Amino acid sequence: YYLWFSFLFGSYGFLLSVILRTELYSSSLRIIAQENVNLYNMIFTLHGIIMIFFNIMPGLFGGFGNYFLLILCGSPELAYPRINSISLLLQPIAFILVILSTAAEFGGGTGWTLYPPLSTSLMSLSPVAVDVIIVGLLVSGIASIMSSLNFITTVMHLRSKGLTLGILSVSTWSLIITSVMLLLTLPVLTGGVLMLLSDLHFNTLFFDPTFAGDPILYQHLFWFFGHPEVYILILPAFGVISHVISTNYCRSLFGNQSMILAMSC
Repeated sequence: YYLWFSFLFGSYGFLLSVILRTELYSSSLRIIAQENVNLYNMIFTLHGIIMIFFNIMPGLFGGFGNYFLLILCGSPELAYPRINSISLLLQPIAFILVILSTAAEFGGGTGWTLYPPLSTSLMSLSPVAVDVIIVGLLVSGIASIMSSLNFITTVMHLRSKGLTLGILSVSTWSLIITSVMLLLTLPVLTGGVLMLLSDLHFNTLFFDPTFAGDPILYQHLFWFFGHPEVYILILPAFGVISHVISTNYCRSLFGNQSMILAMSC
């Protein structure tokens, strides 16, 4: 189901990218919704968020992780199957929340990074649209943390007898390292977007330079998550490709532990 959701959400993100390219190809002639000047920014934002949080992460991490981790560890089931089900069901809820931002008057054209002061501006954007994007990201983050805890617990406690951590495959280790990075970085992103939410609605001034706030603070908080996110996206793919090559040629990977150490560093 993770892979099905990933395919459906990715198809939606792909259609958004087609609309973006059509707008750019039209050479200053608007194609869609000519009265909405924020349309391009809104589609650009949704495309980035959907492809990262709802296409690649559920597909590579959730989908392949749920399928291959049990086989490679010799485990009959994940440690917390009900939490796994909740994590799966939270994904479409988060996706619907993000899509609902298009129903607001001006949309949420902030870019996928949600930088202030643009995201906290009440002049050119709809605060409701930014709200539902933030809540959608929070729900997606909760789902990812649940999956991460599930994977780590499964590998540590439910692997086959005699299967030590040192002889686990690169694919298994890629999922473990990805899970650890998610657990370390997602709470920081959650704190940053909650501060954005409080700036919008609760009269806090974390990111308003007029009142001794600092917009750069949000950039630090965001990229504490954003830079490891690059590795969160690529490490499961690295593990899958390593496993495919090893299986097709019926040989063990050369330098297995060295590759695991390289991923960890």
